[in-house]
Amino acid sequence: MTQFRSFRNTDPPGLVEVWNDALTGRGAVRLRNSSPLERCTLSKLHFDPEGLILAIDEGADRCVGFVHAGFGTNAAGEALDHQSGVTCVLAVHTTHRRRGIGSELLRLSEEYLRGRGARKLYAGPLAPVNPFYFGLYGGCELPGFLASDTFAEPFLVKHGYRATRTVQVLHRRVSEPIKVFDPRFVGHRQRFEFGEDPLARLGSWWQYNLFNGTESRVFTLLDRADNTYAALATVWEMDGFSFRWNQPAAGVAEWFVRPELRGQGIGKFLMSQVLRRAQEELVEVVEVQIESTNQIALQLCQALGFEQVDTGRLYVKQLSE
Repeated sequence: MTQFRSFRNTDPPGLVEVWNDALTGRGAVRLRNSSPLERCTLSKLHFDPEGLILAIDEGADRCVGFVHAGFGTNAAGEALDHQSGVTCVLAVHTTHRRRGIGSELLRLSEEYLRGRGARKLYAGPLAPVNPFYFGLYGGCELPGFLASDTFAEPFLVKHGYRATRTVQVLHRRVSEPIKVFDPRFVGHRQRFEFGEDPLARLGSWWQYNLFNGTESRVFTLLDRADNTYAALATVWEMDGFSFRWNQPAAGVAEWFVRPELRGQGIGKFLMSQVLRRAQEELVEVVEVQIESTNQIALQLCQALGFEQVDTGRLYVKQLSE
């Protein structure tokens, strides 16, 4: 018989066992212990034990599945938005599939979210509904549920969800030559100074809360004319994913150019410098994630040699009034 209950402090080892058994795709970090789970998820200020629901096999007294529900942030990134709830992860041990456990976990996730005010139900963490698992799932950012996890979409569609946003996951092998020709780069080298400044990072309470489980670096372009930053990119070493992919990887999790400077090749120049720095530091793969509607950024990444390796999707379920 299967019992369903909320999280307890003694549960992390059981969660790790289910995670490693059920989440075997390219986009899930293999957990060697519970420390990454605690650092990237359980220690978050907005973590609610009631939203992490476990399926327990009473006969064996072990965790055989779990689901984790949470809430996104408001537009300012200053507080939770309880009108938008998301199922961040759902995993069932392979020994206990096809018993309705996954369906019941999803129902309980939705019940938890609705009971706390959710008017929209999402599945797959993607900003701004991305409260948990940054650094453990998806890659350099949280892209929703990945297409490489082939079980996710059919299961969600069966339960009334539909894809509402799509993200392309792109890789650039920096072990290959970085040859980027753009005549605008001559002027950019004279005007901007490429460097690293951890204090330059732009971010809200929400962004800092998400990043506190990883060590990130901020690369900048300093405008020598007025001593202001024209662009920045937040890059972090994807240690867990590097172990999964068997190659050193770095991810660009934030990439920003001042609005009045866009369309001048400055973002392209910054990324070319980031790629060269990664090459110098013996990184083999750099990952970025771009929403499919952002054709300008996608074309820029293609010009820099990035290739698509996966697709992420955010799913939504309409609630009846």
